[in-house]
Amino acid sequence: MVLSTSNKSNFQKLINQSQVNVFHLSNGLSVIHQDMPHSSVVVADVWVDAGVRREPVGWSGIAHFLEHMIFKGSLNVLPGEFDFVVENNGGFANAATSYDYAHFFLVTASQYMSATLPYLGDILLQAQIPDEEFYLERDVVLEELRGSNDDYDWLAFQCLSNLIYPCHPYGRSVLGEEGLLLENTPNQMRCFHKTHYQPERMSVVLVGDIREQDAIALIEDSFGNFGVRSECPPVGFDSEPPMVDIRRQQLCFPRLEQSRLIMGWSGPGIDNLEGAIALDLISMILAGGRTSRLVRQLREEKQLVLDISCDFSLQKDSSLFTISAYLSPQNINKIEEFIRQEIYNLQTKSIDEKELENFKKSLIHDYIFSTETPEQLAGIYGYYHVLKDAKLALQYPQILMNLSAEQIKCYVSQYLCPQYYAVCEVHGS
Repeated sequence: MVLSTSNKSNFQKLINQSQVNVFHLSNGLSVIHQDMPHSSVVVADVWVDAGVRREPVGWSGIAHFLEHMIFKGSLNVLPGEFDFVVENNGGFANAATSYDYAHFFLVTASQYMSATLPYLGDILLQAQIPDEEFYLERDVVLEELRGSNDDYDWLAFQCLSNLIYPCHPYGRSVLGEEGLLLENTPNQMRCFHKTHYQPERMSVVLVGDIREQDAIALIEDSFGNFGVRSECPPVGFDSEPPMVDIRRQQLCFPRLEQSRLIMGWSGPGIDNLEGAIALDLISMILAGGRTSRLVRQLREEKQLVLDISCDFSLQKDSSLFTISAYLSPQNINKIEEFIRQEIYNLQTKSIDEKELENFKKSLIHDYIFSTETPEQLAGIYGYYHVLKDAKLALQYPQILMNLSAEQIKCYVSQYLCPQYYAVCEVHGS
């Protein structure tokens, strides 16, 4: 990749300024800190290795449900008190659950972090999960699950995930299954919490206007009182066997006006970061904007699709590569064959260096834009750390720039087979 002298200088300056430090407290808790004295805020982002892949068989949805229940308070923090304290100090907080993690973040002006973080620590470590609140909040979670059944894109994605991951938890819904949620009990959730919300499975990220010594002292004070441990039923799953055929499913929905075609492949997990970044680049080459191959040919020139996109999601065990198109039903077979041929072309034909350079630049710019604010940095550090190591986030640009056209061809051949993949077709009924 060729960068101008000024771009090289700016890029190297970005890398040099990214002084993220990772510590491990005596209790096993990971601390990730970056001081940004020019910022007026501090972000606390707590990541827990307690996503869907940690759910025992039959406990589907409990990780996401627990995310809701955390905000119901603790022995020392009443329901709603945490939100009141945060908002009264001009901050905001939220949370999310996925396959590899649950995370809870808090943003305040720097002078108010010491007044708010102890509340977050207390509800995370000492969650009470009262029976009455459990059953009330379960109705909220069930309504969220039922609402997702009206989202055709969500249903199609879930169908594709099931096809790609019939054995691994990545094939399940993060929201769970209604029947199993109705069977789960407060005691099961307390057990899940006491098993996984422990120091060796938690990382606290502090980014913003806070010195290192102050950050460590605040975290030690806020995250020193972990609850008594419990032990969930063991969780085990086999590695997914490689696909040796086309796994296909059709969905039909009433009142659906636009058909969808979604094709998917499993890619490398975090242990092969170079391969994962290569697939991220390949997703840009295929459908990463108007000049990408599929968008240019299928949408702009031939006008055979309303839209087409490609996504790569990095995960711990096995990442997900998908191509999605909105199109007329009579064009589905033609578009699927066209996509297969373009993947074959990437495997067998030389990639133009100019094309490769342009898409590398696009990804570099995306990376820079996604690491501008304390919130963004805290998120990316926490995400990489729950997968493996926060400092891997800083390796992304250098690995990307060093990828050659020949390496791209090899990774396409290794992970994207035009003969073996999963595909979900969505039609109106």
